Amino acid sequence: MARPLASIAGRMLAVIAALGVALSLAGCGVNNVPTLEEQAKARWSEVQNQYQRRADLIPNLVETVKGFARQEEKVLTEVVEARAKATQVTIDASKLTDPEAVKKFQDAQAQLSGALGRLLAVSENYPDLKSNQNFLALQSQLEGTENRIAVARRDYIQAVQAYNTELRTIPGKWIAGWLYPEAKPMATFESAPENQATPKVTF
Repeated sequence: MARPLASIAGRMLAVIAALGVALSLAGCGVNNVPTLEEQAKARWSEVQNQYQRRADLIPNLVETVKGFARQEEKVLTEVVEARAKATQVTIDASKLTDPEAVKKFQDAQAQLSGALGRLLAVSENYPDLKSNQNFLALQSQLEGTENRIAVARRDYIQAVQAYNTELRTIPGKWIAGWLYPEAKPMATFESAPENQATPKVTF
């Protein structure tokens, strides 16, 4: 009878010890790497969502401007072409460790920002367009979207910074090497200062 009781007690101690180890590992930040990685991916998803929101507004904006300024065909074409290119360049969250892929995305969005800025500047020459209710509504939506893009981009940069720091500092570096060897630093979302400014959409 003593042996079975000793066996049960031994098993219970083993389970308690295993739980203690698991809890101590959790306390040491063993889950930080995947948690921060998922947060960064979620922030990237929001960046893409906001850029898509902007892309969805552009066809109506182009059509509205075209109704008042058909002679601005070159600028309108530039916007349409830049939008087409920007919507074709997307990045799956699993590719965020590829700086070239992220740069390609950034460049496409920067080209669209430039073309959109030129289109909005052209509208200054058309008072009837500037007072059109549809144009004013699109202008307001675009301005709000540009602000959301700036916030989403900032949040992504912060999330990537936290994740990359975890991978490069101790104990995160050790934990990643031991439990998450596939974990790699993510490319941050950077762009030239002139591209980070919100395009002026007020008239």
